[in-house]
Amino acid sequence: MNRIKLISLLAFLVFISCKTDKKTAVVEPEAEKSVLEKIAQASGYDNWNGISSLKFTFNVDRDTIHSERNWHWNLAANEVTGISYGDTATYNRASVDSTSARVDAAFINDKYWMLAPFNLIWDQDNFTYQLDSVAEAPISKQALQKLTIVYGSEGGYTPGDAYDFYFGDDYLIQEWAFRKGNQADPNVITTWEAYQDFGGLKIATVHKGASGNFQISFTGIEAVRR
Repeated sequence: MNRIKLISLLAFLVFISCKTDKKTAVVEPEAEKSVLEKIAQASGYDNWNGISSLKFTFNVDRDTIHSERNWHWNLAANEVTGISYGDTATYNRASVDSTSARVDAAFINDKYWMLAPFNLIWDQDNFTYQLDSVAEAPISKQALQKLTIVYGSEGGYTPGDAYDFYFGDDYLIQEWAFRKGNQADPNVITTWEAYQDFGGLKIATVHKGASGNFQISFTGIEAVRR
């Protein structure tokens, strides 16, 4: 009987020893996200790959003059259809040529106004950036964080241009300034407001200028998920 108890005790001790010899898994700390990632993700960048097509109307109101362009971006086919002043043009973004370059330039402009937070990820190899933890926003005069990006001098439709993004603790853009050729004085300053959710994308549907007689807005937005 004692022999049985001794064998059982030894087996138990061996079992305990085996358990304590197991190595504890090392959990690597999650890398700190860059400010570019934080701004993009605040606007729903993680949902972008789930979008198959995007439709929107880009509206410009300056004083009493209104203009607009309608876009349908088929992401799966990388095909864009644009309608402006009654003219319709369709092209593939992978094969832009002299006949489609003008339409593509307009699309790039309008898309940037809508998806600039995502371009911080898409274009990050093409610009340098600087973050100021506190800066005065040009329109609201609020104390916000400021991200400045300056594009390289080669490539793209507007090389060397600079953008100043103003945002709060939620990393949603509240205002921005465009400076052509990285000049000191901004060419355009607007708000980013009236955020709405479209298929997980948080889009600022209204951009108002400081003077009150200029506004860019987005209507007819449709983000179709895959």
